Amino acid sequence: MAIPKVSREDILRALEFIDGNGVPYHNQSMRYFLLGENGKFYPPKYVIAVANHLANEVAIDTSGYNAIEAKNYLKNKGFTITGNQEKYELTITAEQVTSTDECFDKDSLGLGDNFVPLGVYFQGVNGQTIKRNYAKGERRNSNQTMPKLAFQIYEKQIRALSVEEKENFPVCQYSPDSGVIRGIFSSAEEYRKYHNSIEYLTYSYDNDRKFVIYSWNIFSTIVFVQECLKRFGEPGDRFVLTYREKQDKEEKVSEQNSTETLSPQQSEKERVFNGYRNPYSDKLIESRNIIFRGAPGTGKTYLAREIAADIISDGYFDDFSMLTDEQKEQVEFVQFHPSYDYSDFVEGLRPKINADGSMGFELKDGIFKRFVERARKNYENSQKSQETVEKETSAQERIADFFSSIEFGETTFETINKNAFTVISADDEHIEVAIPGNATVNRLRLNTDELRQMLESDATFTKVRDVTAFFGKKFATQAYSYDFALYKEIIKKKSAPVPRQAIAPEKLKKYIFIIDEINRGEISKIFGELFFALDPGYRGPAGAVSTQYANLHTDPSKKFYIPENVYIIGTMNDIDKSVDSFDFAMRRRFRFIEIRADERLEMLAALDDELESEAIRRMTALNQEILKTEELNENYQIGGSYFLKLKELNFDQLWTDYLCPLLQEYIRGMYDEVAIMNRFAQAYGYSSDNQEVENETAQS
Repeated sequence: MAIPKVSREDILRALEFIDGNGVPYHNQSMRYFLLGENGKFYPPKYVIAVANHLANEVAIDTSGYNAIEAKNYLKNKGFTITGNQEKYELTITAEQVTSTDECFDKDSLGLGDNFVPLGVYFQGVNGQTIKRNYAKGERRNSNQTMPKLAFQIYEKQIRALSVEEKENFPVCQYSPDSGVIRGIFSSAEEYRKYHNSIEYLTYSYDNDRKFVIYSWNIFSTIVFVQECLKRFGEPGDRFVLTYREKQDKEEKVSEQNSTETLSPQQSEKERVFNGYRNPYSDKLIESRNIIFRGAPGTGKTYLAREIAADIISDGYFDDFSMLTDEQKEQVEFVQFHPSYDYSDFVEGLRPKINADGSMGFELKDGIFKRFVERARKNYENSQKSQETVEKETSAQERIADFFSSIEFGETTFETINKNAFTVISADDEHIEVAIPGNATVNRLRLNTDELRQMLESDATFTKVRDVTAFFGKKFATQAYSYDFALYKEIIKKKSAPVPRQAIAPEKLKKYIFIIDEINRGEISKIFGELFFALDPGYRGPAGAVSTQYANLHTDPSKKFYIPENVYIIGTMNDIDKSVDSFDFAMRRRFRFIEIRADERLEMLAALDDELESEAIRRMTALNQEILKTEELNENYQIGGSYFLKLKELNFDQLWTDYLCPLLQEYIRGMYDEVAIMNRFAQAYGYSSDNQEVENETAQS
């Protein structure tokens, strides 16, 4: 049974039906939800079944189609579908194929079009685990990852097959009705004689010899992998594929995986990293502070953003643009420069215009302190019990209800000493009060958190002295009189109890702060006393410090610390002249990881295949020539991000407008600059004659 044909109007009628009748327990959805205009969530399979019932007068039946098919059908009708971010595990043995995804269907492997692979490994019955060997520049975890691992493991056995056995080897299948596609070929040309299609993978081995098979989505080659296990494996051997569902953005972009031709014999083995997609993510989790160093253009900044997305999404994706607005609040980015200082980064005095029009100064938090406060709040909330969370929520609701019931600047209150005041403004952090009868201080800023703590507690406050004792102070402050007055007003206001579900403690999140060009700033001036708190060994209250402006805080005794859920990534170019001034106290608090020019070449996959291959060839030749030049080293090599400009430029324009000026700056003052530049141009393959290069060098 396929999905029944129902109209959009039928579906809207079904939603009304469900609103009136509810959803039977066995039809509840745990994976996808249709989001109605009323803000309610509906199970897609059941919606379609009800729509079919109303339109065609048949029984409500959800069998015959799965959740993915229902989701896609409703999306095509213009409805909004949401779902849980889950990772699934597919296990293939010689006898069976199973998945933790309840929607997986061995008879409908075409559904693999909806998924993205996250990783694959082979586990032998003897306990041996084998991961993919990737070539430099090869795209990780494509639709072809699983069959390529099978080729890697059983290469010798497949090579030993006769031509006839190879041509009859099962390699691809979408469904029982579609039949099995067969054939392992030695080249793309041989493959096209049998299948005139671009849907193929190439596995290179042994001096550029090749295996070529038909391949498309992540499930289509299950038949190939299973056949390899049957013929060449031991009983109990298995392949395990981890995958997730595509996001909307990914569904609109075609995966161009069909021409991965780099030989795995040239690469290092892939490492295993705790479920994250990026191999550097685990290093950041281990070390908390890392700096990517190396030649310019190696994609260090882009890598930092990839890692942030990878960690924030728990390995679900590494595309930063796919993070939700809420998830992006867990990432901050700043670029250091020579004028950057402590007031920009931590805190400092900033000019403001007072209510009477005069100029003054106020203490403002810098970008790092604001970020850390978000992380600290999450960390502390995640440690609270459910009872504490419910008390806090109740207190917040009472405060919000109280301030929504008064008129700012109009409603008058009195302290215990009969001092009249009004509330001018209130937010999550501060309450501003005006005291017209006080000639000395006619305005005061209260801490909202203090009022919240009083309401959360089981303490009884009958006088200001009780407030002073509650906060552990010897002497009362002026603010406590106004805290006490507002507390009494809130207690006096009886709020009707609002029934609500139990509130679970906040989930602990990871927060990642990225500092680009970290060595271009004066580190000691920017971080100040935070060197101590920054140390991975002193995260949390144990590393708390008083900041330079602590005496201007509402509570001068409150110290600043960096919680354990904060991770810092820095990037720096080794050849930057300011690198020599990089503080040694900071050096020992960061793990330094070199990104070489020939790494991260997968970024060039954004170019078309011929352009990518030529870019890698020219970049490699030029970098080899740079290494041959006296006084230069690998830190002066050219990274792949320069070659991404080939989307708009040709190779000659890239040379004249970007690479040539950079290289001239490298060799300025060296003996025989003209000859060196000519060697660079020849290695790169610059098409103009050498005279032009000489003229440009002479003019510079």
